[in-house]
Amino acid sequence: VQLVESGRGSVQAGGSLKLSCAASLNPTSDYCLGWFRQAPGKEREGVAIVYVDDGRAYYSDSVKGRFTISRDNAKNSIYLQMDNLEPEDTASYFCAAPGGSCRDRTLAFKASYYNYWGQGTQVTVS
Repeated sequence: VQLVESGRGSVQAGGSLKLSCAASLNPTSDYCLGWFRQAPGKEREGVAIVYVDDGRAYYSDSVKGRFTISRDNAKNSIYLQMDNLEPEDTASYFCAAPGGSCRDRTLAFKASYYNYWGQGTQVTVS
């Protein structure tokens, strides 16, 4: 599994950015891909997950209503549209793929459940 993010940038508070992640994988049923972020000195936290088969999307409370995760299976890619960005959103953002299904959605938001990670892309909001 290979994951490659793109879309890093710096914006002012209230601005928008879109991150992309190209993923090479062979998903099984109930498989998801996730976006995580990690700020300096903080643990890596789950931001959003999307189920590859039907596009169901779920978000952490901290980004719900501001971020939108989506997938394009034809392009083997997922995206994270981030609107109304806040300084607290400043972090390195990672896309990730688990080693198994995402039937347990709570588990799917835990970084420890994921086996494969992209290189990360920096988002800075001032």
